[in-house]
Amino acid sequence: MKKYDYLIVGSGLFGAVFAHQSGLKDKKCLVIDKRPHTGGNVYCEDTEGINVHKYGAHIFHTGDREVWNYVSGLVEFNRYTNSPIANYKGELYNLPFNMNTFYQLWKVKTPEEAQCKIDDEKAQFSHITAPENLEEQALTLVGKTIYEKLIKGYTEKQWGRKATELPAFIIKRIPLRFTFDNNYFNDIYQGIPVGGYNVLINKLLEKADVQLNVNFQDNRELFSSMADTVVYTGMIDEYFNYCFGKLEYRSLMFENETLNIPDYQGNAVVNYTDFETPYTRIIEHKHFEFGKQEKTVITREYPQTWDEHKEAYYPVNDEKNNRLFAQYRQEADRQTHVVFGGRLADYAYYDMDKTIRKALDITQILL
Repeated sequence: MKKYDYLIVGSGLFGAVFAHQSGLKDKKCLVIDKRPHTGGNVYCEDTEGINVHKYGAHIFHTGDREVWNYVSGLVEFNRYTNSPIANYKGELYNLPFNMNTFYQLWKVKTPEEAQCKIDDEKAQFSHITAPENLEEQALTLVGKTIYEKLIKGYTEKQWGRKATELPAFIIKRIPLRFTFDNNYFNDIYQGIPVGGYNVLINKLLEKADVQLNVNFQDNRELFSSMADTVVYTGMIDEYFNYCFGKLEYRSLMFENETLNIPDYQGNAVVNYTDFETPYTRIIEHKHFEFGKQEKTVITREYPQTWDEHKEAYYPVNDEKNNRLFAQYRQEADRQTHVVFGGRLADYAYYDMDKTIRKALDITQILL
């Protein structure tokens, strides 16, 4: 049986970067994945010549120059800038909250007018000195109009709970921009890999052996014996057979539709912020790469309660789950030949650049 330096469980960004860095040090890696493809949630599926983000929109952005130089040194990135639109019962608003948004809401035309309007709305809730839930927190930060039209319904769909039942700490601050700037991210570097994320993943994995449709949990002893060290990027509670109990996640369901028109919504991302619309957003994938195809592909995104038969997308980082994760983290730290990393193993929501940074940092220590 072939011996490897590292068995990497999961071919998403953390595992792929780990494999790439290991390959640069002439380490032998076997990457296994239970899915029929590499790339984890950044995998793109070709439909009508359009790179469809199969597991939701992924827009790379970072302020970390080292991470940007790393990925852009491997593949070319385009100049895509994320500028989503909010649809509230047919009314359209620019995101993030900026002067365009404030004009659309109140017809204010200057930063001073916008600030005064927001201050007036916040003043109505000045009696709330210690917000007890997300709704109270948001009202004290931005007032009623922004909260009810652009935050409340979207948030309740995302979490599957009323805003009055969600903890206040979920919204610590709400960024407000008093400029006419629709660029969603403040990070200096932003874009999409030319040709989609598969190009990047293939580059990262080019020196590794890869086996797909393979579940580590089905034969842990065999796979663990194939390498000196296991790099585990799956759910940390699953690794330990849920011995302390199951962590909670939120899941997503994606409804894809191919349309015989060149453009459906004129933008890559449109959020639906009213509660009555069952999905949170519609993604039109061709706009990520400025596509000119005759057809278009859209995806409606529906948040769901997670169970073991669904993909785990977002950790529910409330106090109960964080305490439970701390127990698993303590157990993970006792493992001498297992490295845990990635959003599921760390029970944390990471942007892509943070996942890459984590992998680069840990390989710098280990390799």
